[in-house]
Amino acid sequence: MKDNFYDFKAKDINGNDVSMEQYKGKSVLIVNTASNCGFTPQYDGLQQLYTEKKDEDFIILGFPCDQFGHQEPGDEGEIYAFCRKNFGVTFPLFSKIDVNGPNTHPIFDYLKESLPGVIGGNIKWNFTKFLIDSKGNPVKRFAPTDTPDKITKYLKKNNY
Repeated sequence: MKDNFYDFKAKDINGNDVSMEQYKGKSVLIVNTASNCGFTPQYDGLQQLYTEKKDEDFIILGFPCDQFGHQEPGDEGEIYAFCRKNFGVTFPLFSKIDVNGPNTHPIFDYLKESLPGVIGGNIKWNFTKFLIDSKGNPVKRFAPTDTPDKITKYLKKNNY
């Protein structure tokens, strides 16, 4: 197990390796996303949050996942096009990953261990969110039902 969020890498939506170290000094919101989910409209709120806070050392990283009801069936190109066209998403998107099970992406293993949820640490559904402070420490886990406006209030309250 790695000790810090900055130790991890992931492939972006175009298949390029991205070191999380490039986000040092920023508050980071990690979200497992899906294009055909009842929570998919949260992309609007996430984009609004990103637009409002990106100049305040804040970034959102979207990780598409198809583990819940086959709600992210497309390939990376289709996912990217869907997010841009329907929600104007400009925050970074990554390649499709698993968030539970034997093929869980290491970032999500780390986040689930650091901030276990109500069902034994596993991710319950699409649009589970993890807030990482500007020093790389996971500090808050949000349920899929927690809308981005609730995160905005938390960011203001705690100055992450």
